[in-house]
Amino acid sequence: MDIADGLIQYLMLIGLLTFHEFGHAWTAWKCGDDTARLQGRVSLNPVVHMDIIGTVFLPLLMIFMPGAGRFLIGWAKPVPVNPSNLNKPKRDDILVTLAGPGMNLILAVLLVALAKAGILAHSPPLVDYCIQAAGLSLILCFFNLIPIPPLDGSQILRVVTGMSHEAYANFARFGFIAIILVLQIQPVRWALSTMTYGTLDILMRIFGLS
Repeated sequence: MDIADGLIQYLMLIGLLTFHEFGHAWTAWKCGDDTARLQGRVSLNPVVHMDIIGTVFLPLLMIFMPGAGRFLIGWAKPVPVNPSNLNKPKRDDILVTLAGPGMNLILAVLLVALAKAGILAHSPPLVDYCIQAAGLSLILCFFNLIPIPPLDGSQILRVVTGMSHEAYANFARFGFIAIILVLQIQPVRWALSTMTYGTLDILMRIFGLS
C-alpha cells in the first residue's frame, strides 16, 4: 500500500479497534463485571483503548514497510475482566472474548450495507471507503481469533483448557513477539486473506454488490 492509503486505513483501524474494545467492555459490564466500566473502558473514545505496540507501533510499521500487504492489522489495550464478578464465569468469559470479533463482524455487515447505499446515492468514494473498512474489520475479526496473547483467541484457549491466569500471564509476556513471527508465515497470511476476502465476497453478494 502507498503511504496515503496506509494512513487512511490507519484511521479506519483506530475506529474499528475502538468499537472492538467497546464490545468487550460493554459485554463484561452486562455480564456482571464492572471492572472495565470503572476504568472508563465502556467508551467510544479511542484514546482509552490505545496500546503502544498494537495500535501504534505495529500498524505504522506495516504502513512504511514494503510488501506488508493490503490491510493493516493490530490490537488495542486488553479490556480488564474479573471472572469472579461474572454471572456465569466460564460462559461469560467466552462471551466477553467473542464480543470483540463479533463487533467487527457486525461492523463489516453495516459497512457493506452503507456501501450499497453509496451506490444508490451515486457516491463511488463512499463505496470504496466502506468496502475497505469492511475488509479491514473482517481481518481484525479473524486476526484476533489467533490463539496468541493478547489476541482474543488466546483467551478462549485459556478458558477451554483451564489454564491458570498466572500461566497465561507468563505466556503473554512474549505474545507480541510471537504474533510478529507468526505473521511472517505465509500459510497464516494466506488463511487470514482467504477468510477475509471470502467473507467479504459473501457479504457483497448478499447486498448485491458483486
